[in-house]
Amino acid sequence: MITIDGSQGEGGGQIVRSSLALSLVTGKPVTIENIRAGRKKPGLLRQHLTATQFAAQISDATIEGVELGSNRFVFKPGVVQAGEYRFSVGSAGSTTLVFQTVLPALMLAEGNSTVEIHGGTHNPFAPPFDFLTNVYLPLLKELGPTVIPGECQPGFYPAGGGSFRMNISPCQQLHPFELLERGKLVRREVRAVVAKLPKHIAERECKLIARKTDWDAKCFVCEEVTGSSGPGNVVMIELEFEHVTELFVAFGEIGKKAERVANAVIQAAREYIATDAPVGAYLADQLVLPMGIAAHQGHACAFRTSPLTQHTKTHIDVLQRFLEIEIVIEETGDVRTVRLCKR
Repeated sequence: MITIDGSQGEGGGQIVRSSLALSLVTGKPVTIENIRAGRKKPGLLRQHLTATQFAAQISDATIEGVELGSNRFVFKPGVVQAGEYRFSVGSAGSTTLVFQTVLPALMLAEGNSTVEIHGGTHNPFAPPFDFLTNVYLPLLKELGPTVIPGECQPGFYPAGGGSFRMNISPCQQLHPFELLERGKLVRREVRAVVAKLPKHIAERECKLIARKTDWDAKCFVCEEVTGSSGPGNVVMIELEFEHVTELFVAFGEIGKKAERVANAVIQAAREYIATDAPVGAYLADQLVLPMGIAAHQGHACAFRTSPLTQHTKTHIDVLQRFLEIEIVIEETGDVRTVRLCKR
């Protein structure tokens, strides 16, 4: 039994999700204590409860203490089963984070799976659906598994009401993979999306970004979402290079002008462009888990990124509790090379 202290490092929900994912992959039971102790509202929220219940369903796991607000629970996985699964967060909680909890196990399972999740698809402090489809899943395919996204109905915080489907073709033995260079820039796109809000908000966001970047007009898309359960606004800058695509996101809020939202996403993109590292801070946090699994299987992986966030450092600590891997971080100026190999 592995015991994880949920208050370590950044003390958030990532510790819960990664511990569940790694428990499923390795078959090792886990007790998680002091859950989300680093947050204003500690304990399991709806999103984390759903992730735990979903992880239990795909592996016929035994769970103890799993309820809203719980600060401790025990998870004993069984054998992961491929299949068709449908889950609802029951709130605007992030569907993408719930999906990423079960994806590592299902991408190694014996058989294809289909997953449908209902809740929030475009949430602050979580990767939006577009990040999964355009940034993360193409890199995951380099490791072996193929995950094909289906239709997404956007759901924004706080109303939720969104959904998406994913079709997973597994690969039980992952491949070695290095992502050390971006390559040439081949495409850039700015999408400003509104739901149940005036379209001129998206137009103002695109207009400001166009003025500050001088990018061609064909790079800009203003989109109105239909069928949304509530209002929402998100602006995304997507930069596609030869070897990697990165996505930068800013969300509209009540009382926050469209121009402030546009400026925030420009700043994030500029900070990435200012270095030559192919992997941004958020993507680094996403890559260490599947690359860690590949390393555990004996396939060395590496990537170059900006200085690691506390979130990623905490994630690495959790990985090394479950997997027989060594993670070496090499520093060169403002760039870090992360190398993962079998211990």
